[in-house]
Amino acid sequence: MKHWLFLGIAIVAEVIATSALKSSDGFTRLAPSVIVVLGYVLAFYFLSLTLKVIPIGVAYAIWAGLGIVLIALVSWAIYGQKLDLPALAGMAFIVTGVAIINLFSRTAGH
Repeated sequence: MKHWLFLGIAIVAEVIATSALKSSDGFTRLAPSVIVVLGYVLAFYFLSLTLKVIPIGVAYAIWAGLGIVLIALVSWAIYGQKLDLPALAGMAFIVTGVAIINLFSRTAGH
């Protein structure tokens, strides 16, 4: 069960790193740049631990899918990014796909 925790940590670390990437201003600002580097190091480390149990295709689909949705929500909340109906519908499909993988796929490492 801890492999799912590791995947969650990897996703959150990647979202934090990607969010800080905009603030790093092309790696010209030190603090956000450090957050980016540390966040991605943590994300890939915990993803590597996850891959001991969960197949890479499934883990990456979940990581990418949830990462897309979370980044869009962070961008909306912090940077004022507009999310129109097609964007929200697309994210709903992504979340649905991740749920289907987790609930019904035998390859999800349950």
